[in-house]
Amino acid sequence: MIISLFKNLGKKIGIDGAIAFTILTRLIQAGGGIISIVFIARFLTPAEQGYYYTFASILAIQIFFELGLSGVITQYTAHEFAHLSWGENFQIIGDGYYSSRLSSLLRFCVKWFAIIAIVLFFVLLAAGFYFFGKFNSNTGIMWQFPWIILCLTTSLNLFIDPLLAYFDGLGHVKDMAKVRLWQKSINTVLLFVFFALGFKLYSAALASLAAILFNYFQIIFSGRVNFLKAIWKAKNQWVINYYHEIFPFQWRIAVSWISGYFIFQLFNPVLFATEGPVVAGQMGMTIAALTGIGSISMSWINTKIPMLSTFIAKEDYTELDKHFKKIFINSTAISIFCVLILVAGVQLARHFHLTIGNRFLMLIPFLCMGIASVINHMVYAFATYLRCHKKEPMLVQSIVCGVLVSLSTFILGHKFGVNGITVGYFTLTLLVGLTWTVFTFNLKRNEWHNE
Repeated sequence: MIISLFKNLGKKIGIDGAIAFTILTRLIQAGGGIISIVFIARFLTPAEQGYYYTFASILAIQIFFELGLSGVITQYTAHEFAHLSWGENFQIIGDGYYSSRLSSLLRFCVKWFAIIAIVLFFVLLAAGFYFFGKFNSNTGIMWQFPWIILCLTTSLNLFIDPLLAYFDGLGHVKDMAKVRLWQKSINTVLLFVFFALGFKLYSAALASLAAILFNYFQIIFSGRVNFLKAIWKAKNQWVINYYHEIFPFQWRIAVSWISGYFIFQLFNPVLFATEGPVVAGQMGMTIAALTGIGSISMSWINTKIPMLSTFIAKEDYTELDKHFKKIFINSTAISIFCVLILVAGVQLARHFHLTIGNRFLMLIPFLCMGIASVINHMVYAFATYLRCHKKEPMLVQSIVCGVLVSLSTFILGHKFGVNGITVGYFTLTLLVGLTWTVFTFNLKRNEWHNE
């Protein structure tokens, strides 16, 4: 009875298998992040804790190597595979033009990311040894080998992520959600085990390595690799030209990613300088919680990118808009609901004098960040719809918003602290970000669908 009730509720809000597995993955990731705080405090010294979080900050350099290309690959794969289907024994059925272009895209992914992954490994290795070698004030901490393992893991992940995105484009969204669920589950469990066994800084490195190697195992030693082999062997007469077809679209998304990256990286340093580490820590935990909520609500959108791209490839705009409207309403409702629960939970914790309540921002700045998070979700939904057309009309907007929020953070943060930063961020997100996005969405949707 209860199971049936949950199934019916899930159908009403648009939860299918792919979304369910993706949400579960996000929950494990978010829960693991919260629990890991306890393990870090218990099993690492304050100095080791500094290394642990600084590792993650330097590893974030990988965003400048990936630059949103995985999402682009999903869309391009879906556009080509929309005209194909699978027969018996992994036979590709359909026009040779599309199977050839699909094959060329796979070859590009493998060759390009193999090179980039190797380059990333040596860049991270050099950056880490330079940084920790120059600013290392505690020679008793053995950070070198954990850092090498983390560099290797990050590079291996950069190579396999585009392959998972490629499978998403082939329509294997639910299957890839399972693969990612296994990866996150293994990483989380092993992280806690290694901490408890006293592996110190090796804990995250070894847990990540084991999880990513299991990902490779799931792809190579299963029937999934047969799909890739069949596509790889397809005739390569027609190819997708990266510089003429993908790059003009991808670099715009890359700039958007980088703009967003710098926005959120500024909050904590400015607060640390103006109001001290306590408030900076409150902002960090608030952003982490809202990011977790955002990743859950965005699951409704990310898992439907192949479907939306397929409708566009077939020029079935009626079905496209019908499905997008449902996805947008359901995902936005989930975002609002989760933010309200988070805000209420923190306020209750403060009311009952629980320590965790004081780890978040106070009510007004918290609400500003929470509402801005919902608005960002809406912007992301509209942007995804437009990008599924293999175009990026929001480049200028991303740059302008990034510059305005950065200026607001520096100026208002210096004068008014956390209240100035959060009110400024909320105001710009609403008046500039959402307004501009809705205008662009309506303009480009009408323009592209009436061509």
